[in-house]
Amino acid sequence: MNAVILAVKSKRGSNMATLMAALEFASKTKPEIITDKVFFFAIESLQDDAPRVKWEAAKVISNSAHLFPEHLKKAVVYLLPNTEHEGTVVRWSAATALSKIIQVNGPVNKELIPAVQSILKWEQDRAITKIYQNALKKAQA
Repeated sequence: MNAVILAVKSKRGSNMATLMAALEFASKTKPEIITDKVFFFAIESLQDDAPRVKWEAAKVISNSAHLFPEHLKKAVVYLLPNTEHEGTVVRWSAATALSKIIQVNGPVNKELIPAVQSILKWEQDRAITKIYQNALKKAQA
């Protein structure tokens, strides 16, 4: 897995997006396939210029966040800027990842929950706000 990432990482563009999509699919059906290195790769990929790479990386994080509670703070730092992205799918996938992180119920929630409450004040898309609202309800339960 690491060799594939290294090979694609140097190419970027559509190859990078395709790799992220494959990782997302694999992590959806078998989250334990994601290693620390792959999780960090997904976090770093949240900064990519290509929206598809951003949203697929966020989905990888969504699918595997529960496996890496010690790395969630770094994921949050890179996910939060994507909540303001012009692309709805990027914002939706960031919301999904952040909601999964909230549900892990770790120490990062102390800072994440107020950030999400702030996002709810300006986010216009109802589907995205619903994701955040559901996560907050689960965190309070």
